[in-house]
Amino acid sequence: MTVPRPEHPNPQFERKKWLNLNGVWEFEIDNSKSGIDRKLYLAERLSGSITVPFCPESELSGVGNRDFMNAVWYRRTFDLDGLQLSGRVILHFGAADYETVVWLNGAEIGRHIGGYTPFEFDISSHAHIGENSLTVCVFDDVRSPCQPRGKQSEQYRSHDCDYTRTTGIWQTVWLEFVPKNYIKSVKLYPDPENQKVTLTADLRGSGKLGARVSYGGKPVGGGIGEAFGGTVQIEIPLAEKHLWEPGKGRLYQVSLTFGEDEVSTYFGLRSVRLDGMKFLINGRSVFQRLVLDQGFYPDGIYTAPSEDKLIRDIQLSTALGFNGARLHQKVFEPRFLYHCDRLGYIVWGEHASWGFDHSDPANLVNFISEWQEAVARDFNHPAVVGWCPFNETYDCRGRQQDGRILEIVYRLTKLLDPTRPCIDTSGHYHVLTDIFDIHDYEQDPEILRKRLADFPDGERAWNHFPDRQRYGGQPMFVSEYGGTRWEKSKSSDSWGYGDSPKTEEEFVSRLKGLTDAIMDNPAIFGLCYTQLYDIEQEANGLYTYDREPKFGKETMEWIRGIFARKAGIE
Repeated sequence: MTVPRPEHPNPQFERKKWLNLNGVWEFEIDNSKSGIDRKLYLAERLSGSITVPFCPESELSGVGNRDFMNAVWYRRTFDLDGLQLSGRVILHFGAADYETVVWLNGAEIGRHIGGYTPFEFDISSHAHIGENSLTVCVFDDVRSPCQPRGKQSEQYRSHDCDYTRTTGIWQTVWLEFVPKNYIKSVKLYPDPENQKVTLTADLRGSGKLGARVSYGGKPVGGGIGEAFGGTVQIEIPLAEKHLWEPGKGRLYQVSLTFGEDEVSTYFGLRSVRLDGMKFLINGRSVFQRLVLDQGFYPDGIYTAPSEDKLIRDIQLSTALGFNGARLHQKVFEPRFLYHCDRLGYIVWGEHASWGFDHSDPANLVNFISEWQEAVARDFNHPAVVGWCPFNETYDCRGRQQDGRILEIVYRLTKLLDPTRPCIDTSGHYHVLTDIFDIHDYEQDPEILRKRLADFPDGERAWNHFPDRQRYGGQPMFVSEYGGTRWEKSKSSDSWGYGDSPKTEEEFVSRLKGLTDAIMDNPAIFGLCYTQLYDIEQEANGLYTYDREPKFGKETMEWIRGIFARKAGIE
């Protein structure tokens, strides 16, 4: 049988010795959450089947259950030989939503909380030569205030801008075979100004770490470091300078060796920083022409049916003049970020914060744990130019946000990654932030232009929520706007912002007016248009949910010209 999503799930940290566990697994829904009491982890067979890594709500999973599922169970077997067991066997999950418990051959080997970040277990002591039985249980409750859910609907049906839920495993599951001494992780710090890269590695065992850097197959640098206390740092001057830029994803390849262990990774030589009102990439002001991408697929929900579909979404965006995306309310899979790196497509990393009760500090432990994992996972991606842990922190059950929560998460993010700016909560309500961004779905271009006219004047600048936040002269970003509903066949069930234009010409005229109001302003460094494609009932994309153009070829070219032109801040 063909294995779905067969490619290595993480090109940022890739070994040759690995085994993809995607495919058909046994499966069972456990709405009573009694499976552990019934010892399903010892069962010789579950009642149904599912195709991993697709969630049971999706068509591609073969299950297609759109109702709430409180717990789901998975089971499969795999064979190991003596060579594979001679070192360590690491079991990886790209992501499973939300709380996961894993058993191997009847023994519990670990648990993980968080629906969007990877986790792994060393299963060496529980695995044996021949057939091994792997059982997984995932608990999920999108209505829990302790659990970030993103755009997964908390109601039975999708509604407004909330869509079909994702329960259980939704990214690749794989085994990795490593020697007893191995490389645990690596962080890369490119320095374009001084034409070098510094790496820090977390190692298991002692010895020397070797690093070789190449560009286009040509060696351009290298170094060796001795491990002390499990960590090592190597500074590598680069013989050639090739800058990573928007539209030009020039990547250096890195080969790491530690005893018998070999890992391949890569980096882009680029820096980001704020300068006054400007956002600089490698010292040059780059206007961020972003589009909102929510990472949903008609047949796979959270999971793209193939790697080609990941690439296609980037191509659809750049075809309309965008140079990047705001990856919205979802931690996107590493394979997507790899193609962003490769194609020079700038993105913002965001957590799926909707559904999380940010008015109660007791909930913070779950959020911090998962957000820390997300930042660590994506630190090395040159395409990621900033972080945004929260989005629109509306009141929860009538209670206002606790500003200390946003401040703590902001400060944690800056500790984890001092190289990128952080927006505390996109849109509102800001507490402590490097950038002041707003969401404005005003449909009248002249009204929007007047609202933005006084930035960066801190006394007069437009503020949607003056009673909840204050503008302090930070760089300015209109991170959501537009969202105009447009569909070929009008439907009373569709959802979007404002009144729907009556003709294509009216749509394009409004789009141009709103976009010009932002791009003409020399104090604004970026925009993000809502959105790239329709999702279920939400009909405000520039493409349909099936990724088909909504307009004719000539109109699509007009739209490209609207976004591709030079901005005032450039």
